[in-house]
Amino acid sequence: MSEINACPACGARKKKRSPEEQKELLKRLRMAEGQIRGIQAMVENDAYCPDILVQVSAVTSALNSFNRELLACHIRGCVAEDIRSGRDEAADELARMLQKLMK
Repeated sequence: MSEINACPACGARKKKRSPEEQKELLKRLRMAEGQIRGIQAMVENDAYCPDILVQVSAVTSALNSFNRELLACHIRGCVAEDIRSGRDEAADELARMLQKLMK
């Protein structure tokens, strides 16, 4: 199960992720990073605007995929754990976060 602790230095909450979870999330971020580097090269090489826009759409999709994966991990781990521990305000926190994400 995931471990959620407050950071002693700053008081912020932190989550210890499993190696598999971390690997999957980092893989998705690296893919988006590579796509962004590709877009930078396209701009530097004066690529045709619609071609760049297609690649930007691919990056947006990759980041959305990352968000879905992270959100699923958060709900299955952090939120479920908080609610089981009697911290019912975790549901309110999740609702506020979803409102921010859906802007």
